[in-house]
Amino acid sequence: MMQFFLPMIPPKTTAQMHKVAVRNGKPVFYDPPAVLEMKAKLKAALYPHRPAEPLEGPLRLVVKWTWQGETYRYKPTKPDTDNLQKALKDMMGLCRFWLDDAQVASEICEKMTGPVPGIFVRLEVLS
Repeated sequence: MMQFFLPMIPPKTTAQMHKVAVRNGKPVFYDPPAVLEMKAKLKAALYPHRPAEPLEGPLRLVVKWTWQGETYRYKPTKPDTDNLQKALKDMMGLCRFWLDDAQVASEICEKMTGPVPGIFVRLEVLS
């Protein structure tokens, strides 16, 4: 098992904010600058925590997203947890936390406000 905390203001920009252009009559999806910046920020924060070798087998991923607030309370507003998780898992894959994000067989995600903003991540190999 590994766990760590990324002290940062979690992004409100998500991986789902793709843009579409039409080239030669076909749609081409691309990330606008805000999405590229968000992904770079996540990757830079994750990189020092990557394992020496990618984890193998089924994994459980626990993530707690916390935005600035006076007390710890669940956050029932945007961004959606699935959109937050997509960007985080994509960047964890690029940092080689695992071989394939399909290995994440169990996932727990919470978003809240609290006095210490950041992203708590726990990753464990399931037997």
